[in-house]
Amino acid sequence: MIKFANVSLIYPNSTTTVIEDLTLEIAEGELVLVIGPTGSGKSSLLRLINGLVPHHTGGILAGDIWVNGISTATVKPGALAHLIGIVGQNPANGFVADTVEEELAFGMEALNLPNDVMRKRVEETLDLLSLAPLRNRALATLSGGEQQRVAIASALVAHPKVLVLDEPTSALDPIAAEEVLSILHRLVHDLSLTVIIAEHKLERVIQFADRIVQINGAGSTMVGTPEQILMNSPIAPPIVELARALGLNQIGTSVREMRRLTSQFRETHAAEIVETKSTSHNSIIEIKDLTISYGEKTAISNVTTDIYDNEIVAIMGRNGAGKSSLLKAIAGISHNDSGSVIVNGHDSQKLFNKLRRQNIGFVPQEPSDLLYAQTVNDECKQADTDNEIALGTTFKLLQQLVPGVSTTTHPRDLSEGQRLGLALSVVLSSNPALLILDEPTRGLDYQAKRILTRILIEFARTYNKSVVIATHDVELVAELATRTIFIADGDIVADGPTIDVLLSSPAFAPQVSKVMSPQPWLTVADVVRAIEAQQ
Repeated sequence: MIKFANVSLIYPNSTTTVIEDLTLEIAEGELVLVIGPTGSGKSSLLRLINGLVPHHTGGILAGDIWVNGISTATVKPGALAHLIGIVGQNPANGFVADTVEEELAFGMEALNLPNDVMRKRVEETLDLLSLAPLRNRALATLSGGEQQRVAIASALVAHPKVLVLDEPTSALDPIAAEEVLSILHRLVHDLSLTVIIAEHKLERVIQFADRIVQINGAGSTMVGTPEQILMNSPIAPPIVELARALGLNQIGTSVREMRRLTSQFRETHAAEIVETKSTSHNSIIEIKDLTISYGEKTAISNVTTDIYDNEIVAIMGRNGAGKSSLLKAIAGISHNDSGSVIVNGHDSQKLFNKLRRQNIGFVPQEPSDLLYAQTVNDECKQADTDNEIALGTTFKLLQQLVPGVSTTTHPRDLSEGQRLGLALSVVLSSNPALLILDEPTRGLDYQAKRILTRILIEFARTYNKSVVIATHDVELVAELATRTIFIADGDIVADGPTIDVLLSSPAFAPQVSKVMSPQPWLTVADVVRAIEAQQ
């Protein structure tokens, strides 16, 4: 179905190749996973498949690429629209219509399909991705996860033979992500759809992959089965890290396989009892009777809670539960129907300029909203100037989060993870009393997430600050959060120590806890610590 023959790619003004001499054949009905560090070229590889690279982006391409016998060098991307469906990292950038149903119909109208065919396919796809309740909703009012499902539906509705997805589960809650991946897996097996996915959250998708293409940076690639690649890959999901930590001579790519391999450890080692430390009584955030609605939809319903200094609090819940609305209210940028939000003694909606920067740092779901300079260097210098700190401080933070970013690159040309790193560096450099992050791991690889975790823990504990994150990344929450608040339909339904909240929810439990259940271990470090304590 797809054939790469000695393909190499380099962008103008770049000193390294993105892809170097790649030869690869992807068969019909195969699900291939593309992995690699943030900014290594995964998105470029995907865009080569439908010709967006180099036809629209520029660059020097050597070698040949064929899709279903058609050379991408001889046709423009539009000529492959009937054959290839593509879903980008940021779904909202690809929307052209106003409502969900109109967006699904648009692609088929462009292909000039009959009305009765379009109507049937729209209904099928709405049901397939559980979007029927949203069919008349304006796209602008959907949550990030809901927008991602609509983007996937828009690609599927045209019945392509090849589906290319860039970070398809990054904004989805664990349940929605599993549903979407299960649907794709079924389409692969039942309809011989060829699927290529670039994804950082390997724990979600690895069990569905037939093969992996690993991009190592500087153009080098490796191709093999999940077991072959992950055995020695520096990029690996928690269950593979667990297998390595326990010294197993093989790895499992699913929870079921790993439970079989680790039965002796669950039976011979008792759980380490970890006492929950008492929290500070110095309240940084005071939320009282907060209600937020958008038209007839209530996003936050009469919420009351306090968040203290030294805490790292994770806000979790399904897509559309109200997490982003709560974060925007804390940041003081939402319209509240009633109630109040006090941050460090100030009404969050009455903080401006320097006083605001000192008290609240907010990184939204789309970090590009914070970036306006022409180069990375200009962005960092401006942050240093605004925050009245030594020149180079912001860039030093950036280098810790995502090393190797070029100072002359335009922020819009960075990968999703690099843009997030830049926005986070700009906000952190002001050293605010409260740091708010909405989906902070979109586009970040495991190494970048480890660095982010270390920086946030140091920020909270060393400087006595508070961190609030809204995320679907249960692995991040397990490693990072001291407290977890679970929201459903705008209400708080669970609030307590992270270990208690995550272990009580099978859907939101991290991989290690599922493998090692009934032992109360959330992370690989928890398992290793407990085993060492018994030796």
